[in-house]
Order: sequence, then C-alpha cells, then structure tokens
Amino acid sequence: MTSAEIAAALPAEARTDFSAVPHPLIASGKVREIFDLGDALLLVASDRLSAFDVILANGIPGKGIILTQMSLWWFAQTRGLIQNHLLPDQAAEFAKRGLHDRDLQLRSMIVRKLKPLAIECVARGYLIGSGWKSYQESGAVCGIKLPTGLKQAAKLAEPIFTPTTKAPKGQHDEAINDAQGAAIIGPKLYEKVKTLSLQLYTLGHELAKQAGMILADTKFEFGTDAAGNLYLIDEVLTPDSSRYWPAAEYRTDCSPPSYDKQFVRDHLLAIKWDQKPPAPHLPADVIARTREKYLTALNNLLS
Repeated sequence: MTSAEIAAALPAEARTDFSAVPHPLIASGKVREIFDLGDALLLVASDRLSAFDVILANGIPGKGIILTQMSLWWFAQTRGLIQNHLLPDQAAEFAKRGLHDRDLQLRSMIVRKLKPLAIECVARGYLIGSGWKSYQESGAVCGIKLPTGLKQAAKLAEPIFTPTTKAPKGQHDEAINDAQGAAIIGPKLYEKVKTLSLQLYTLGHELAKQAGMILADTKFEFGTDAAGNLYLIDEVLTPDSSRYWPAAEYRTDCSPPSYDKQFVRDHLLAIKWDQKPPAPHLPADVIARTREKYLTALNNLLS
C-alpha cells in the first residue's frame, strides 16, 4: 500500500475494542491484542498509546494501522539480516481464517508461534531519553562508559546496545548491562541478538537518513522456535518502538522535534504527571498532532 492509501483508510475514532474477533484472546498488552489461531497467532495493533509504561486515557485514531503497515515495510527491508515471524502470504492467511474486516486486516499480522526472549533489545545512536538521564547521573548507559562533556541528543561515536528487562503491564522496564543480559538469556544468544540489533539499527539509520530522518534509537524483540532458530518479532522500527527526528531540524542540547510519541512524553512531562496510573487525558490538539507525526514518518519512508 502507498502512504496515501494508508492515510485514507484511517478511522476517525480510536479503535481499542476487538471483542468481535472470532478467536480466543490470549494476551492483551499496552498496544497489542494477541489471538490464538491454533497453528499461528493473530497480532492486532490497537490505537492505544502508552508512555512511561502506562496506557494513556486516549488513543490515536488509526495508529495501529500505521504501526502495522510500517512494520510490514521494515520486515521486508530487514529480511537480508534475519528472518521474521510473519507467515508468507498474509492476504491468503486472512481469507483462510475468515478475517474479512478491512480495518482489522490493516492493523494485524498473522505470525508464527514463537517463544519471545526475556529481554528487550535497545540500540542507540544518540544520547537522548532514558540514555541521556542515565548519562547525566553516572556518565554511562547500561554500564557503557561514555566520553565526558556530551550534550543532550549528541550523536555517539558508534551505536551502543542498551537492553532492558521486560516489565509486566503497568510497571517500568529496567535497564541492564551485558552481564545481566547474558545471565537472563545465555551468553551465546545474547551476543547474537546484540550483534543483530546493532546491524538492524545501522540499516534503519541509513534508510531513515535517505528519507530525511534520523533514527535516534529503537527497540527490537526476538523470539525462537522449538529448534532454537531466531526470528525478529513484534513490531520493528515504528514510531512506537523508535525515536525519529526530522534531519533538517536536528540540534543538540535539547530534545529535538520528533516523529514519534516523544511529542506526547514531552507534553506529559510539561504538565508534571507523576507517571503513575491513571494517566491524564490528552488534549485534542496533542492527539491530532501525534497522528500527523506518525503519518509523516510513514510517508517519508514509503514515498
């Protein structure tokens, strides 16, 4: 699909209820619903929005469609580095399983049943967000010592791998170092996903650069099958899992303008929310501008 076709398909209201899906719901995350198809899983991206690991009171209409379509594009770009969880012919899978709702199809993926790794794989090329906070406190990020005197949003000499734990819904992920990550999933697998994460980030950064954007940081998730084969899973390089900046507006010593939910985070920080449930309602203009930012990132990549 083109970005114009995707934009035309977005609903006017946020969609968060998927009780009509005729398959068992087996998990409900911050954004995604997971349904059991027997031999596969149906991953549905709702229009919910989370920030600071809390689901916000408002959704962003059509965000789930944007996330899914961007993930599908990125899965196609990254196939040369690692296989992914998608079943090959998505249209045929939807038809075979009687899933004909067009909105549901656009925000869904039918995927292999895999075992997710127990860490989230974060790659950073710039000093921003929680990485900047950690650097201010200790001069390091996830145990990686960085040069002194770096400014907020500074480009790092080379990308770094800064994994986290996977916290239950409503709790905060915890940053971990290499030794802790290796202890959780095993040294050999840890080194493999560390290498892959940095390779994927480098590819994503280059393609984003060609689209007039900077990929500051991103989170990857991986899973394994019964034979131990590794797959890229969940979403990939979307505005929910990544931080994109317009290259023309990049500057240091601040939090640069972004094409992702950092705009929402900055709003929540400005109103001094304590980052605990219940989350405050977002103003209509914040919702509209956030959707516009997600769409702009999608359009930049697909055009």
